[in-house]
Amino acid sequence: MKIAVFHNLPSGGAKRALYGLVKYLKSVGHQVDVHVPSTAEENYLPLKGIVDAFHVYPVRRTALGLLVSSVRYIPPPYPSMADLEWTHERIAGAINAGPYDVVFSEQDRFTSSPFLLRYLKKPTVYYFAQPYDPEGVISQDVSPSGLRKEPLPVWKRAWRAHIKRNLLKMDRENASQAKYILVNSYFSREKILWALQLNSYVSYLGIDPELFRPLTSPKENFILTVGACGPSKGHDFAIRALSLLDRRTRPKMVIVSNFTNPDWEAHLVQMAAGLGVDLTIKKLIPDSELVRLYNAAKVFVFSSHLEPFGLAPVEAMACGTPVVAVKEGGVRETVVPNETGILTDRDEGEFAAAVNQLLENEELRKRMGDRGVEVVRSFWTLEKAGARLASHLNRAARAGSAAADSGVILRTP
Repeated sequence: MKIAVFHNLPSGGAKRALYGLVKYLKSVGHQVDVHVPSTAEENYLPLKGIVDAFHVYPVRRTALGLLVSSVRYIPPPYPSMADLEWTHERIAGAINAGPYDVVFSEQDRFTSSPFLLRYLKKPTVYYFAQPYDPEGVISQDVSPSGLRKEPLPVWKRAWRAHIKRNLLKMDRENASQAKYILVNSYFSREKILWALQLNSYVSYLGIDPELFRPLTSPKENFILTVGACGPSKGHDFAIRALSLLDRRTRPKMVIVSNFTNPDWEAHLVQMAAGLGVDLTIKKLIPDSELVRLYNAAKVFVFSSHLEPFGLAPVEAMACGTPVVAVKEGGVRETVVPNETGILTDRDEGEFAAAVNQLLENEELRKRMGDRGVEVVRSFWTLEKAGARLASHLNRAARAGSAAADSGVILRTP
């Protein structure tokens, strides 16, 4: 197949997953061209070197775009949504004119569902991790204390309400144009069905077992978690839970982060110091160091709030490290309870007890770690995830070809 790929993602798990899927599609003989706006993150796991063609379309800041955004969308300091939409329309035009059998579209870092979906005429598969969460934007804007002690001014509350309304509207309108939606978990499928009344198919992600694999290095006395330093990742919960362990044997805690909210990072450091938790935050480390840490940690902990999928627990299991996670979101579909890890309620005492159970029982850690490697290699590999995606792309391409032969218009802009 000739596949056009679109994304406007930041660095992080979604970009890592896309990189792996594109690499798989190329490895099995598909032609893959990538089309991205200039706002897409391409320093982190760049796609340019692994695809047939790579096209970048500048997102210009025009006076007209700023004016239209002020009226229809969101005024500065956010990017001009009108200028972004015009860029997406240009990308769609180039894809529509190209020799592609199918389009694989990822999400947009600013609008969640991309404007591109409004303008594509080719058969399109849209990978929709989750609907726009209006509280997610606000939860990232916190004071250094982590709490707002004074109510926001009226103008700021009105401003944020305006932003939320417009982002919700954009996400809904753009997503409604997608005829074939994939999601990364049944949790995401149900969330999208509830919020937007849109059908979707689960196509689970996977990891590279050649990269994330058990090493022979010995375990060290620390627990590990991976995720951006922001409130949604729940690192504060993990710190409070860890502080409940016996101070004399309490392990260190290491956070690996690809993105940091400086105020929240300072809040975590201050909280850990006050609770007697030895905390280290590592940012933007190379994969080799990440794999070493996965292997060296005694336990991997995961306490994100309603994470749609979460690649990090799967990566930890692939490295033979058991997981303790809050049973929310997609992690309930990856961690096998009492086989590859322990799932708990969002209760600090229960979470701490689960961590302590693994810390005190080396045999249990080893058994769960070995089982995690087996489970990942049997289902959660990049090859299996790529094959799942390719089957959906084939299906969408065949449906598009049949519609074209019958004279049915598959999509209108």
